[in-house]
Amino acid sequence: MKKSGTRLRGWAAVAAAVGVTLTLGGCTRVVTTSPSDARAHAAAGAPAAFGTVDCRHAKCVALTFDAGPSQNSPRLLDILKEKKVPATFFLLGKRHIETYPDLVKRMAAEGHEVASHTWDHQILTELSDDRIRDELRRPNEAIKRLTGRTPVLMRPPQGRTNDAVQRICKEMGMAEVLWSVTAKDYQTDDSALITRRVLDQVDRDGIILLHDIYPGTVPAVPGIIDALEGRGYTFVTVPQLLAPGKPQPGAVYR
Repeated sequence: MKKSGTRLRGWAAVAAAVGVTLTLGGCTRVVTTSPSDARAHAAAGAPAAFGTVDCRHAKCVALTFDAGPSQNSPRLLDILKEKKVPATFFLLGKRHIETYPDLVKRMAAEGHEVASHTWDHQILTELSDDRIRDELRRPNEAIKRLTGRTPVLMRPPQGRTNDAVQRICKEMGMAEVLWSVTAKDYQTDDSALITRRVLDQVDRDGIILLHDIYPGTVPAVPGIIDALEGRGYTFVTVPQLLAPGKPQPGAVYR
């Protein structure tokens, strides 16, 4: 896990330099859909919300965690269970799903959204179509085998996407999810700093990017939850954030 975490820190630093407001793959300008637009464009007669939360009225925010499961995931799941907070997990296949299959099962069993972060964290915009498909197919198959459900959401490594990635996601029935809040927890193990970065950026419909593979992140989670609940936020999964809309294959949400 140390080797994997070190490699992901390097990739994440590049992502920070690129930014997520305009995500580039070659010369492609990526058009993203906000949660509020997804809700507004939902088909007439759709159910009011997933579960008991209607984010058209509630002040919702989504916690998301990339690149797990890891040795830190059990503690994170304990915290989320204690706080009664759902999250969305974008999981890696190689060295993660492979290593911690029981944690994948637990995530699904405890009501979290289990999604894909590709098999081996390859930058999808640099791959052939066949390799993109392989990076998406392998974690989907592993997650379905463990949870009984094929993921409908994926997060591209570094947030890097383009027309080819979107087209293949549409083929495979998947939507892409970027983020609007990042703690840059790949830069620091200071939990207090991670907490401050989240709290300084978050707003209604925020999609918060964190990584439970880094040692400072999980200890920051209770404080993030308590502070945001104190501000009147309700925590939901990404699909709940979009409801009554549903994730559309090939769409990119942020």
